[in-house]
Amino acid sequence: MFKALLARARQGYRTASYPAYDPSFPVLFRGRPVLDPGKCVSGCTRCVEVCPTGALQVSASGPALDLGRCIFCGECAAACPADAISFTQDWRLAASERAGLIVTGDREVDVDTLGRELRRLLGRSLRLRQISAGGCNGCEAEVNALGNVVFDSSRFGIEFVASPRHADGVLVTGPVTANMKEAALRTYQAVAEPKLVIAAGACAISGGLFRGHPEVCNGIEDLLAVDLYVPGCPPHPYTILDGLLRLLGRC
Repeated sequence: MFKALLARARQGYRTASYPAYDPSFPVLFRGRPVLDPGKCVSGCTRCVEVCPTGALQVSASGPALDLGRCIFCGECAAACPADAISFTQDWRLAASERAGLIVTGDREVDVDTLGRELRRLLGRSLRLRQISAGGCNGCEAEVNALGNVVFDSSRFGIEFVASPRHADGVLVTGPVTANMKEAALRTYQAVAEPKLVIAAGACAISGGLFRGHPEVCNGIEDLLAVDLYVPGCPPHPYTILDGLLRLLGRC
């Protein structure tokens, strides 16, 4: 017991100071992509050809990147001969509208705050039931990290509960496999109205790498109305936390 207390004293205060201060990330962290249509070489489609999820499209007006499909592999930026695509370290990727995930320039992604009445009902807390709908456990691990001493989402009143009957909404990860479709829908139905749906990760938003496979539903969007999209493969805990706080009007 004494050793545990001594180790805790040596570690000091470990909880991140976010949102009072912006977090720092490693040099190799890939955040919000920026596109520069003016640099695009006419007729070049190298970025489209190397994208494993079909997240990129090129038209007469230039390239467009769908964050809902992007797995942030960076292959597009590496293949572009004109450096028209680059990745910033901006972790703020969540959006409340699917169309808001389409990047065509350097515009930041935005989240619309919930209505006043719903925020009044939620008060200062948000309870979520996490649904792992066939994911690889990458997104699930990042969601779990929200509860550790560093991110400590509970200090904002955001917690994950064991039963959907205790929840204000569901947070879905994974492409929603055929075997998990009914379970996901039943879990959602067990949550009392009004309720939220949050899609975390490329798989939950669009199917990700598994999109088009006959055994997946290409994410949760075709099954339920989504209130918050959190891109990434997997999304960083800060990205998830930022999206939730902005949705609640707390950030």
